[in-house]
Amino acid sequence: MDNLAVLSVLALTPILLVGVLLVGFRLPAMYAMPIGYVVVVGIAVVFWQTDWVVVAASTVQGLILALGLLYIIFGALLLLSTLTKSGAIATIRSTFTDISPDRRVQAIIIGWLFGSFIEGASGFGTPAAVVAPLLLALGFPAMAAVMVGLVIQSTPVSFGAVGTPILVGVSGGLEGSPEVAERAAALGLTMPGFVSHIGFQTVVLHAVSGTLIPLFICCMLCGFYGGERRFSDGLGVWRFALFAAFAMTIPSIAYNYFLGVEFTSLLGGLTGLVIVVLAARRGFLMPERTWDFPPREDWLARWSGRIAPGDGETVLTDDRRVGFLNAWAPYLLVAAVLVATRTVVPVKDWLAGVSVGAGDILGTSIAQTVEPLYSPGATFVLVCLITYGLHRMSVRQIADSWKMAGSQLAGAAVALLFAVPLVRVFINTGAEFGDTGLESMPLTLAVGAAELGGGTWPLYAPWIGALGAFVAGSNTVSNLMFSLFQFSTADHIGIPPETVVATQAVGGAAGNMITVHNVVAASAVVGLVGREGDLIRQSILPMTYYVLMAGSVSYVFVYGFGPNAGTVMLVLVLAALAGLVLLMRRADADKPPSRGFRSGAEGAGGRGAE
Repeated sequence: MDNLAVLSVLALTPILLVGVLLVGFRLPAMYAMPIGYVVVVGIAVVFWQTDWVVVAASTVQGLILALGLLYIIFGALLLLSTLTKSGAIATIRSTFTDISPDRRVQAIIIGWLFGSFIEGASGFGTPAAVVAPLLLALGFPAMAAVMVGLVIQSTPVSFGAVGTPILVGVSGGLEGSPEVAERAAALGLTMPGFVSHIGFQTVVLHAVSGTLIPLFICCMLCGFYGGERRFSDGLGVWRFALFAAFAMTIPSIAYNYFLGVEFTSLLGGLTGLVIVVLAARRGFLMPERTWDFPPREDWLARWSGRIAPGDGETVLTDDRRVGFLNAWAPYLLVAAVLVATRTVVPVKDWLAGVSVGAGDILGTSIAQTVEPLYSPGATFVLVCLITYGLHRMSVRQIADSWKMAGSQLAGAAVALLFAVPLVRVFINTGAEFGDTGLESMPLTLAVGAAELGGGTWPLYAPWIGALGAFVAGSNTVSNLMFSLFQFSTADHIGIPPETVVATQAVGGAAGNMITVHNVVAASAVVGLVGREGDLIRQSILPMTYYVLMAGSVSYVFVYGFGPNAGTVMLVLVLAALAGLVLLMRRADADKPPSRGFRSGAEGAGGRGAE
């Protein structure tokens, strides 16, 4: 079969099926992913004629990867349970309520800024595994905590793990192509310089598209988890949200330009965190009225998981209470160890040199290893061991923390043990794995989209990146799969290919918001299992905005402002956002005053946003 349209529909089927089951029928991932796995195997064998041994090898490859992800999840769960049992969570909670008791402000500082820093240091879904349990401990509903952790995995993601999606994903995807080398030479750049040039365009696109993400988070918190479900309550903190956005994005551009892609999110997030926390403590642009969730007895049942804020928390007397520095030391150690192991080359090489896995699985060319010492999971476990002494935990407290973490892990295991093999079978369907000579399913989908796009391809490019991230669970893998395809498509229609590849990287980052792997992992660390569809339904809203904005801005970069599709799309996106603001305000005008606010001095001591 060589009909591109039919093949594209077939390739889309398993993705669409999983999406319908998760989002449409709200089926838990632990049931949806096994169904999706069976369907993708059937399509791979029947239509792509993939050898059964390749399917089996891909499944083994996926299981190895899934175990690596579960290792990270367990480490994050263990850190949370350790801090819970030591009593440190109470001190951490008071730290943020001292800055502001406003939940919108807490979500911006912890999610957007601290999460961006963790993304820059580690990547691979770690921010949600750190941010979600911390927000849960502060009293956020479990679903709200995960939602924040997912949405912030967008703007900083292209430079996560000290630039891996660019330095490994884009560079590896373009490596060895004569056309790419010719383009780099035409621009007077070496290949590393060309990759850095793509990285700079990527951070500029992110800065434009990501500026509204903190405000999206606030509106979604209020609209989905407020007592009156008022999205407009989130708008009350718009000045602070934009300030926090610029505090991260502007330094990120500067670090990218002067220091390189490795430090873009790492130092950008840290700089923003310092600036905003200092400003917030002085009441700069803080809301006059403090917004909070409704009383816990009014929460919907689906908001909460098996872990409630304060569950298993050790209550200490004042003389044994964990001090400020001691309470925060584990998170500071996590950040320090992640930075050191990603930037100190001898340490990085030694840790990454220890690998577990298999090569030439079942006699195929498929191989997969994990690096247990380099994994963020190892960092979490190491910090937990240090914390036992730092917080003077008893043997009973330590044992309880391991028991708590282990019991919470099971919910994520089934979904991931099918989701990741599904992805590997989907990807491993190219000509080298079958007799049809067809491109792999992901590339078939991309080629089909390119046939439809033509000269308006910059508008489509971020959707391909998002699709790759949704399927593969990684911006890096999405860039590896599609960077050369995006380059070739742009070169064929006569537009700057580096801009289109940058747009691919931005789309891949946006797709991280709805990646099933990330949703399952983030949900697991707060004991929330079976709500993946609800979370994707929520996260797909900012993801859609992100790719539409990135595509239209990319189009304007290529063709300039004028009577063209990109300018029209940009105007429509901005008009739609303005219209949504008006609709939210109008819809809420007739409602009684919100009960989610407290006024006066409770608003953290500053005047401004409201």
